[in-house]
Amino acid sequence: MITHQQALEILENAGCSKKVIAHCLAVSGLATLMGKELLSRGEDLDLELVEIGGLLHDLGRAETHGMMHAVVGARLAEDKGLDPRLVLIIKKHIGAGITQEEAMELGLPEDDYIPRTLEEKLVAHADNLTKGTRKISLDEKLALMRRKNIDTSSIERVKRLADEIGIV
Repeated sequence: MITHQQALEILENAGCSKKVIAHCLAVSGLATLMGKELLSRGEDLDLELVEIGGLLHDLGRAETHGMMHAVVGARLAEDKGLDPRLVLIIKKHIGAGITQEEAMELGLPEDDYIPRTLEEKLVAHADNLTKGTRKISLDEKLALMRRKNIDTSSIERVKRLADEIGIV
């Protein structure tokens, strides 16, 4: 696994803005905090993977800020030979995931973007609860999604993920 410092260097060298890097630090911190809580409850997870995955989740924002940033980030991570588990965290962090059908509708490559592992889910959930560098409530996140006219199934998926993680 790469180190915290190496992850930051990857973000900087890829061209991520200071604002994106600050957001990634905030998401990583929140995901790590949640991961520690889950570990204390007896859950089995790789906390280092959560921390580094949180740092790198928005790597693709070096090239685009649209939905494709997850695909671009996964490609960049893969090209750098990073751990395949990190590649999947980056690819699957959008909202609470995107189904294959939704991906096609959004113009993403046909694939399954639903987080499956606890580490993938933690980073996606922490990202959902982080606006810029500020932690927001689940209610605030859901209200933002409604204002952006995000479809009901995506909103429900974010709620289910929050319920599954059990930390908000």
